[in-house]
Amino acid sequence: MDGTLNPIRYPWPEPPATGEAVEVAEGVLWMRLPLPMALDHINVYALDDGDGWTVIDTGMDTRKSRAIWGDLLAGPLGGKPVNRVIVTHHHPDHVGLAGWFQSDHGAEMITTRTAWLMARMLVLDEQDRPTPETLAYWRSAGMAPEVYDQRLNERPYNFADIVAPLPLGYSRIKEGDSIRMGGRDWQVHIGNGHAPEHATFWSRDCALVLAGDQLLPSISSNLGVYATEPGADPVGEWLESCEKFRAFAREDNLVLPGHKLPYTGLPARLMQLINNHHHALDRLREHLDTPHTAGECFQPLFGRQIGGGEYGLALVESVGHLNHLLHNDEVTRTRRADGAWLWRLKES
Repeated sequence: MDGTLNPIRYPWPEPPATGEAVEVAEGVLWMRLPLPMALDHINVYALDDGDGWTVIDTGMDTRKSRAIWGDLLAGPLGGKPVNRVIVTHHHPDHVGLAGWFQSDHGAEMITTRTAWLMARMLVLDEQDRPTPETLAYWRSAGMAPEVYDQRLNERPYNFADIVAPLPLGYSRIKEGDSIRMGGRDWQVHIGNGHAPEHATFWSRDCALVLAGDQLLPSISSNLGVYATEPGADPVGEWLESCEKFRAFAREDNLVLPGHKLPYTGLPARLMQLINNHHHALDRLREHLDTPHTAGECFQPLFGRQIGGGEYGLALVESVGHLNHLLHNDEVTRTRRADGAWLWRLKES
């Protein structure tokens, strides 16, 4: 053995059409729902439990998504009930219709404690204008003045806009738990970085992995810092999680991700994910020979100009990488007169 990892391969070159499903393994259906953003889809999965289905993630709560689910339930899912809905993490494209499945279909909701608490808190926290804490966070990140001025008096994005109300109560899963779905036993492994306490599921009976956004192919999961926890280190948590998953990733794992296509070659993909962020941190260190705000670090991190709908995600990920260097005691930061942090590499 020379240690060479097998390349990443995609067994299905095309995704299922809207309202249709692809059987990726016996009793495991892969479906897609649209998203109103640059990443224009989410993958959802249904596992056949005999008397009904377990659904993995749900899409956002929109009229279009509810209608597509209606077609899926009547078509590929054969009219059998959805008895359980499992949410891999709290982001709205994954949890958006979980409450609808609970209230309208009588499904049990299963997720991690942090995912449920975050989702329920954010659904109930509806704001008409950005909070003072959010404005202060944007200023500290050095948000471009024209973007800041535009967002200052706009109604911000609210979970409640695209996430159905969540009834009180859920069933908790945690690291090391076992759960039976689709005639298979699955072990729960928890990742962090993209979202706190993100659940992944590894079959003990075959090579399937239900990965959510923790193990995406071809794109990098956003590792953002927000006003809710401005000192967070999602990059450090992400790298730690990737190293943890390497211990039990196999070449033959068929990874069923939250976006893009199912794939094999997980060990190679994990090394890509780790190396990509280490290379980004190296470029950032060079950039910080002179002081910069987070908003001035897009080029070394992403290699291009950022604007439009990508700006907010780029800004929070820029702060994430800077926070990681701060946690590692590699940078210093000082407040500029306008409240922005100026970051600089420590002298060796």
